[in-house]
Amino acid sequence: MASPPLTVPHTEAAPVLDLLTVPQVMARLQLGRSAVYDLLHTGQLASITLCRARRIPTHALADFIRTRLEQDAA
Repeated sequence: MASPPLTVPHTEAAPVLDLLTVPQVMARLQLGRSAVYDLLHTGQLASITLCRARRIPTHALADFIRTRLEQDAA
């Protein structure tokens, strides 16, 4: 029997932070690896580094998309 997935308790003081890998962001934006890394290096898309792994918070991806939509609407 499989064990249930581990969950992190959600409290108002410590919101859950979902982190995406570069390949996950590539799939969501339908962009190539180089394009995603260009967005990261230019600061258009925020990320954090854990050891040598780059992770993009889901809220940063949502903010990036919202900003681009607002720029295109202007």
